[in-house]
Amino acid sequence: MHDFVAIGDTVTDAFIKLHEARVNCDIDRENCTITLAFGEKIPYESVEVVRAVGNCANAAVVASRLGLMPALVSDLGDDQNGKECLESLEKNKVDKIFIKIHPGKETNYHYVLWYEDDRTILVKHHEYERIFPDVGEPKWLYLTSLGGDTWEYHEQIKKYLKSHPKIRLAFQPGTFQIQLGPETLKDIYAATDIFFCNVGEAEKILGLNTLGVNELLKRIHALGPKIVIITEGTKGARVFDGKNFYFQPPYPDPKPPYERTGAGDAFASTTVVALALEKDLPTALAWGAINSMSVVQQVGAQKGLLTRSQIEEYLKDAPANFLAKRLD
Repeated sequence: MHDFVAIGDTVTDAFIKLHEARVNCDIDRENCTITLAFGEKIPYESVEVVRAVGNCANAAVVASRLGLMPALVSDLGDDQNGKECLESLEKNKVDKIFIKIHPGKETNYHYVLWYEDDRTILVKHHEYERIFPDVGEPKWLYLTSLGGDTWEYHEQIKKYLKSHPKIRLAFQPGTFQIQLGPETLKDIYAATDIFFCNVGEAEKILGLNTLGVNELLKRIHALGPKIVIITEGTKGARVFDGKNFYFQPPYPDPKPPYERTGAGDAFASTTVVALALEKDLPTALAWGAINSMSVVQQVGAQKGLLTRSQIEEYLKDAPANFLAKRLD
């Protein structure tokens, strides 16, 4: 019996640290673009390749670091990238029993344009013949980003959830799942115990962009999730449990962030793992904020992930106003 089973696409990330670029933002830095010289040779500082990442793999590694027994439901090609992803998962003590290897197919490979402390990711999700496996009845399923060929696969997941009503579901939708819309995935939204997205994603899900965060929380909650969490980048996260609103501030950075990939994954999955470990919601949110802080001090989504004892040590030293506060 696994405690935690993550579902999604696994990728390799190649971090290309840019030497020079131009970033153009609006006044509140909500909408930014990166500009590179067209038709020129662009210098870069370094390349670092990170295997077996992506929202689902990141979540499974978080669960392993924090003491659960995680497994990963994912699809890989039979190429060298796929083999090295399997090796990385094994090293991180993630059960590979539900990973399907597809002969003649490539493994997902993304290019991360890393400039200053943030990144722009060039993505490509390969198509696979997907069949959702019998994963038993884990405490938690963690459903996240899948490619654009997965509508029928989502139907399989919905049927599995209906036939296993005791499973608790965390849903952190990726781009394609957001594009499918809440009506197409209404059974998944209805089965969701805890839901994560950022402000921009919430606006896309609802087709609205003029609402405050609290209204976004209420409207997504009305789609079915019992607890809705919307992150606001470096500002923290807001939460609605159907009755009360909460605000979780970020944990103070010990030094300026080095690279922000995986911060959202760390926050969301750590919160879920803490709930699986029977922590209350404010404590779970605090764990998530601490792990998110640690991740941005390293390259990639997994190097900075903490163990349970490390998180608890940070929590002891947290500022007095750090735990989530109920908003009036």
